[in-house]
Amino acid sequence: MRRTTLLWLAAIAVLTVVVAVQVLMSAGEREVAAQATGGPPTVEPGADVLAGIAVVPMRIRGFDYHRAAFGDAWDDFNDAPGGRNGCDTRNDILNRDLVDTTLVAIKRCPTAVATGTLHDPYTNAVVSFVRGNQTGAAVQIDHIVPLALAWDLGARDWDDAKRKRFANDPANLLAVAGKANQDKGDGEPAVWMPPNAAFHCQYAMQFIEVLRGYQLPVDEPSVPALRAAAATCPG
Repeated sequence: MRRTTLLWLAAIAVLTVVVAVQVLMSAGEREVAAQATGGPPTVEPGADVLAGIAVVPMRIRGFDYHRAAFGDAWDDFNDAPGGRNGCDTRNDILNRDLVDTTLVAIKRCPTAVATGTLHDPYTNAVVSFVRGNQTGAAVQIDHIVPLALAWDLGARDWDDAKRKRFANDPANLLAVAGKANQDKGDGEPAVWMPPNAAFHCQYAMQFIEVLRGYQLPVDEPSVPALRAAAATCPG
């Protein structure tokens, strides 16, 4: 089974996350958590993939952005059925996205990934993961819609609870190669798309659904990049 298919199958687990937090979430936000259901997305010919999403002329970088506005770096927040599972979101995503894993119990997570393999969707590279301060950096967790970009597009006006949900929403998170994550930074689609063109469809459609679910606009320069990527989706 291709890795891209596995990624979308793994996202089915996101559906169960909603149960634990849906009382706090709007209907639009719940759609973000539930949109991937088992295969690469299809786009009907002529469909407007950006329907319902406002367009702003450009991204205006806010010098007031700070990571702490979205809560702690990772939190035991959006987890398995039954609520918190003792693992923070980073460990949950590693467990979701890596294959051939071995697990170890650590202070903050009874089922932390000790070793595993990432088939990186951004570069199509195969990356070995070994838990540790240095080796663990080879695999990082990316926010598909970066936090700083979300801030610039309107998240600065959200309350703390909504920003914390956004930062820990599995539908906006993906385990990727560390260098690819660093190269992306907080770039919008106009300035960065995954080097692996075969992943452009999935990336664009997930990016769009996060915007839609959280009622964020898109910057006008990114519109053609997202449309072009969505055009590679099967119809």
